[in-house]
Amino acid sequence: MKPHLIVLDLDGTLLTDEKVISSTTKETILQAKSVGHQVMIATGRPFRASKHIYEELGLHTPIVNFNGAYIHQPHHTQFKTQHNPIQLHTATDIVESLHEYRLANVIAEVMDDVYVEQQDDPLLAILGMGNPRMTYGKIKEHLKDDPTSLLLHASDQEVAIIREFLEHTKAEVIDHRRWGDPYHVIEIVRSGIHKAIGLGIVSKHLQIPKERIIAFGDEDNDLEMLEYAGLGVAMGNAIGDVKNIANEITDSNNEDGIARILRERLKL
Repeated sequence: MKPHLIVLDLDGTLLTDEKVISSTTKETILQAKSVGHQVMIATGRPFRASKHIYEELGLHTPIVNFNGAYIHQPHHTQFKTQHNPIQLHTATDIVESLHEYRLANVIAEVMDDVYVEQQDDPLLAILGMGNPRMTYGKIKEHLKDDPTSLLLHASDQEVAIIREFLEHTKAEVIDHRRWGDPYHVIEIVRSGIHKAIGLGIVSKHLQIPKERIIAFGDEDNDLEMLEYAGLGVAMGNAIGDVKNIANEITDSNNEDGIARILRERLKL
């Protein structure tokens, strides 16, 4: 069988609800690698929060972080790193334009530097993975570089309203996603940035055509990636929009859904 490219989202897909890779799924992925298939990660997480998973699977492929805003190959120099941040003036303009909304927090990430307006222990437990340099205070006062991503933490009721406002006023310069439950967070990246952009670059680098790409996902930041892949697979726990566009639906992240598809499709 010709080599396939297996593309893995992390949270809600590769990782169980306990944020680990099950032994069955890990064994299947390693078996796929051993017979010549390529495995890569495409995640909304920064690299510092996905490095341990990358290393656990013994990967050497490029990785897509920040939903496509940062594409790189750790420890290798032959792959051209791509970083596509939001322009600084766009980020500060967005924050200024949202003053009338009840935002619980505004957070900007510049690679591994994190700027936080308000102390927020539950959210910072996630953002603090990998020990980034943290700066507290008003984003407008402290942020001096183009941010890789911008996070808006709002109430559940206001998330949809804010996203509608952004769609009407900022669609030309930014794209935005909603985090999965229980976090009411809007993640903003530069316009035109999504996981499929990174997947296209990496698959070309690895010389694997679209028809031999198998991608797994569960949330709306996986939509373009699953549509791009020859086989886009929605996890059993995926949101409705992802299931609707997927070529196939597998078992959930807690039920080794990835392992089932790989064994069936790759004859492992």
